[in-house]
Amino acid sequence: MPAKKYFLDLTDLQYKQVKLPWKDKILRFLLWFVISAAVSVVYLVLFKNFFGSPKEKILAQELENLKIEYSLLQIHISNADQRLKSLELSDDSRYRPILDMDSIPESIRNPGYGGTDRYEDLEGYDNTGLMINMKMRIENIRNRSTVQYESFKSVLERTAEWKREMEYLPMISPVNVIYRRGDGVKFREVHPVLGSPQWHHGQDFCTPYGTEVYATGAGRVIFSGWNSGGFGNCVVIDHGYGYQTTYGHLSSIRVTEGQNVKRGDMIGYSGSSGTSSGPHLHYQIDLYGKHKNPLHYFNDDLTEDEYFEMIQTLTSRSMFR
Repeated sequence: MPAKKYFLDLTDLQYKQVKLPWKDKILRFLLWFVISAAVSVVYLVLFKNFFGSPKEKILAQELENLKIEYSLLQIHISNADQRLKSLELSDDSRYRPILDMDSIPESIRNPGYGGTDRYEDLEGYDNTGLMINMKMRIENIRNRSTVQYESFKSVLERTAEWKREMEYLPMISPVNVIYRRGDGVKFREVHPVLGSPQWHHGQDFCTPYGTEVYATGAGRVIFSGWNSGGFGNCVVIDHGYGYQTTYGHLSSIRVTEGQNVKRGDMIGYSGSSGTSSGPHLHYQIDLYGKHKNPLHYFNDDLTEDEYFEMIQTLTSRSMFR
């Protein structure tokens, strides 16, 4: 309760209570209210600026955490994009060319998108542009990763087939590389036996009688016996992929028709059977029926020891399969 105030009335020498007019009371009340309100506003402003409310502090901290997480996410996305570009480059410039595979078109790696607005749910926010950009980058990496995953699956499948193909193609010399070579693929004006002009479609190796002859690639023996066309004792191997090899003028044969052989397996011994002027091996490669130069299919920069070491290695692999 406010203290009552009195004054001395000199007319009757008595103390009387001071009573303010109602207008003065209203003015005093209004003045007190305005001052109180002003003080409250100043207090709230100062408190918020220097201290803030607990809820605001929590929200501010969460916002800072989100900013940090967003920055880290940007770094991770950029790193993922660079790694993916490196994989795409290796895929297009290394693996696919080696395996004779077509490169993936850019329209498949980075497809365009049409139709309705795909980011409509992100519209209307303060950071709409930021969120749309981030979502676009993530979707781009996801789509490219899917394409690259399928590409590597195809590369692995082709690699397995390529390894098999390398085992089957005729890629070594059929006899020791030290032996002198005779006629290769050329037109001979005079056949050494028949005396007539005709093509020679293979490579002759001047080997001693009874020299070991090896299969130059894995495959299946499709002919083993006497060839009436002039090759005498002859072996023909089908290697698949359009390749066939012919080994003519053998003295004896060590494989049978229908038998599967590996590169380096001995198939017979050289001789001079058939239309031949002396001991030698006629070796012929055909690709889809067209004659090829056998010298283009093997490297003879080997010593005799290195050649037989290769044959032994190939034979040992064949035994353990």
